[in-house]
Amino acid sequence: MSHLRSSGRRARGLVALTVTAASTLAAITAAAGPAAATGHPKPVTTADQPKLGDACSSADLGTRHPFIKTTEVSPTITHFKGWFVTEGTTGNHTVSTTTQTTITVSVGLDGKIDGTFGIDALSKVGASLGLNVKVDYSSTSSESNSVTWNFNRPGYYGVYKGTKKVTGTYGSLNCNRVQQGDGGWALKWIEGPGSGNFTTYTTLEEGAVRCEDKVPANSIMAKAKYLLDCGSAAAKAEHPAGAVAPTAKQTQDRLAQRPAPTSGTSAGQPKATGRSARAALDCQPGAYRIDVPGKPLNWSAPLLANDGIRLRESTIFSAHLDNWRLCNVRENNGVIEASLWNWGNGGCATIPADIANREQAYLTTANCAEDDLQRFYIYRDVPGSSKVGVQNKYTGSMMGHDRYADGELIRQFSSGRQDGTGTYTLTGV
Repeated sequence: MSHLRSSGRRARGLVALTVTAASTLAAITAAAGPAAATGHPKPVTTADQPKLGDACSSADLGTRHPFIKTTEVSPTITHFKGWFVTEGTTGNHTVSTTTQTTITVSVGLDGKIDGTFGIDALSKVGASLGLNVKVDYSSTSSESNSVTWNFNRPGYYGVYKGTKKVTGTYGSLNCNRVQQGDGGWALKWIEGPGSGNFTTYTTLEEGAVRCEDKVPANSIMAKAKYLLDCGSAAAKAEHPAGAVAPTAKQTQDRLAQRPAPTSGTSAGQPKATGRSARAALDCQPGAYRIDVPGKPLNWSAPLLANDGIRLRESTIFSAHLDNWRLCNVRENNGVIEASLWNWGNGGCATIPADIANREQAYLTTANCAEDDLQRFYIYRDVPGSSKVGVQNKYTGSMMGHDRYADGELIRQFSSGRQDGTGTYTLTGV
């Protein structure tokens, strides 16, 4: 296949899709008019907690909601110190512990949890488990390592801080058209392509435990007693009052708990690839404007490389910057995946890689490449309507705008725009 190059008002090197692939998109550009379904249900809000298979509306096409697929809770010691108390040294001691394990809150790509999708996902985790978990960005490494405790008996103690580490996987609920058994169509919440891992934790607890203490099984205190390594020589030896050097078990556990290096991409998320080679695209022959429904402003690609895609009104001076082709189209379970190639500047829509993990990162264009930052899922209204929602494949975020205004940037929102401003129309040109 030939490469695509900017060509002013003409597109060169486009290869038409097969008739079958083109027909997949035919319903998108059906003549504007009432949707085939008789009226749309009321939009589902976050408070309504949509579930798989529930009805949704065209306003929900540009939104998404998390649902929790799996969870695992494990008592974890985050700070620890062996401490020996002798006769005459009982009472209050302030112990500086050593960091044993660091737990950092994360959801998918977003280590900062500044988007509503991550907060919503962690809130659902806490509710499903009946636990009070952290729902914003935090790390146990930022906690003070100091523990003040009243030791009322001599002995060998493990002084600790600990928590319940909560991990698991989440999925994404997206609104899309679904064919009914009678051949008709309806909008429903489906499981979208986006999924990933999450990590969070409960409030830190602190305390001290002796080898002689009986503790509840599978508790934070039991984990601390395990680390105390009561069978070791260090536990049985006499020591001066104060800190005891870590045992081999404590050192081994700390090394095992070190977080693995991360690439910024969570399991289950596609990877962004390099941009060194320009991609050859197989594009659908028709061109489209991506409009705000019922209004004159639509997506317009930037003339300058450091600018973004903005809402503009189409005029004779638009120079095809408002014309888009769907390329390398694939469809899975009724959801289209495509690259958005701009006729005016020859680039492909993308989220800039250096800000891809940020809420409200802007959409722009770049040289077309094999890169999931340049791939988008398109969620469609029922046949007879050209309304769509657009989701970036790599980040999982939905495309939308803050306000309806000339020059307003198109941005990504992790949960989409719940007021319906993330729903657009594909208008054939």
